[in-house]
Amino acid sequence: MEHITEGSWESLPVPLHPQVLGVLRDLGFPYMTPVQSATIPLFMKNKDVAAEAVTGSGKTLAFVIPILEILLRREEKLKKSQVGAIIITPTRELAVQIDEVLSHFTKPFPQFSQILWIGGRNPGEDVERFKRQGGSIIVATPGRLEDMFRRKAEGLDLASCVRNLDVLVLDEADRLLDMGFEASINTILAFLPKQRRTGLFSATQTQEVENLVRAGLRNPVRISVKEKGVAASSTQKTPSRLQNYYMVCKADEKFNQLVHFLRNHKQEKHLVFFSTCACVEYYGKALEALVKGVSIMCIHGKMKHKRNRIFMDFRKLQSGILVCTDVMARGIDIPEVNWVLQYDPPSSASAFVHRCGRTARIGHGGSALVFLLPMEEAYVTFLNINQKCPLQETRHQGTAVDLLPKLRAMALADRAVFEKGMRAFVSHIQAYAKHECNLIFRLKDLDFASLARGFALLRMPRMPELKGKHFPDFVPVDVNTDTIPFKDKVREKQRQKLLEQQRKEKTENERRGKFIKNKAWSKQKAKKERKKKMNEKRKREEGSDIEDEDMEELLNDTRLLKKLKKGKITEDEFEKGLLTSRKRAARTAELGLSEPEDS
Repeated sequence: MEHITEGSWESLPVPLHPQVLGVLRDLGFPYMTPVQSATIPLFMKNKDVAAEAVTGSGKTLAFVIPILEILLRREEKLKKSQVGAIIITPTRELAVQIDEVLSHFTKPFPQFSQILWIGGRNPGEDVERFKRQGGSIIVATPGRLEDMFRRKAEGLDLASCVRNLDVLVLDEADRLLDMGFEASINTILAFLPKQRRTGLFSATQTQEVENLVRAGLRNPVRISVKEKGVAASSTQKTPSRLQNYYMVCKADEKFNQLVHFLRNHKQEKHLVFFSTCACVEYYGKALEALVKGVSIMCIHGKMKHKRNRIFMDFRKLQSGILVCTDVMARGIDIPEVNWVLQYDPPSSASAFVHRCGRTARIGHGGSALVFLLPMEEAYVTFLNINQKCPLQETRHQGTAVDLLPKLRAMALADRAVFEKGMRAFVSHIQAYAKHECNLIFRLKDLDFASLARGFALLRMPRMPELKGKHFPDFVPVDVNTDTIPFKDKVREKQRQKLLEQQRKEKTENERRGKFIKNKAWSKQKAKKERKKKMNEKRKREEGSDIEDEDMEELLNDTRLLKKLKKGKITEDEFEKGLLTSRKRAARTAELGLSEPEDS
């Protein structure tokens, strides 16, 4: 492959359309980034490309521009129902972002319509929108796109619409596979024509991505773009203008350090990453109460309809805090993020790189800080070796105010906060147990008492990981937590109604002597076995009490049936014999005598 250095857009070997150049000028992009200068000419020369470049290097324009140029150069113009290009991306936030970038370029070309298909929207409305306006370029998440191929009964024959497809782009390909979309991708690929251009873009190349390259691309050109000044042998995947820091502090000091940091950087824009959705819910609520005078928003994967609005609102802010999970770690471009704070280290080293990549994007500077426990400090060396990602230590502030008593007071005043804290603690331990780097993040070495204090818990939850353990360093509050009310009066009324119902059921069960919940399982089983044996014994005793008269009648009927089968008597004789037997049995019963046996 000929080496192409970055330069002005006019220096490309294949000239761009004047209106595309005009949009680039309006957006303030006079020069190409290395990944753009390497990828665009190859894509436009009808080559399949598999591009790997550090996060924040401008990969979106590296496929948006070739898509426009390829569709503009088509000999036969696209009809309303025909799809010329599909861009598949793992998250709806990234899809919204790509759709927004694409809209700048399609605006001067009214012949092209674009459509966005993502979760959290009504699929029926998506179908109607496509039938009404078409979709020359589709930006979609895999699940929704796969679903659209099955909407033939609603009048959308998408398989026919994609027969003339020119370009397929898989953005953040490694994440598509990590999130379990492999089956959806394979289903979608089966509907698409083989004669197409395919682009696969990623910040990291895994074995799964390599398998996808082999399956979905034809003789691809592989592009790997390193940071300027990075040695060819290096595999550094973080931007060169990113300043990476770490802070070592105990579990019960971490939250105080986070709040202290955020209070001292109110005029800046932050992403704060947590390991689970429950932690985002809990600590997001805590930060709202304790960090005043700044916009705080929360976003995680279990939010359905609110995610898009929150994401778009945060993008518009000049300063603020977004508390989030790894749903915001990949490909998302939020303008002017100053700090990426990782309260919990991510489950994998590659996710660490992607989180950091939300700042220092496309030539801008930025900083990232990860909080580590003393037992986790070896993670710094691991990242340096595994990801070529060096970190500098920053000392924790001794002047940080202890805010955990305030957080406990919030939990005592509102059951919603108490329950969120318990769920967050449980989910954090479960996530910690599944950490990819389990030689460093060892659950058995975790100080559960310190961690519980850091979560400002009122008591320890009941969970398998804590079974049989004692925590003398953790002092629960001297309060019956069942009496803590919800601040929301409607929720508290529902809770009281449920408690009353449970009390009635308990009283009724005790009166009936039924199943006792807290009784040992083995004792319950033994009791059931004894009951079963007694029932069987009773049935046997009842069975032996059959009247002698009934038994004799049964024997007579059986003898007659045997004679009939052997042909010794006719059917008429069999029926007469039965009638005689019944009369004789009735007469014998009246006299109180037993019936003589037939010879």
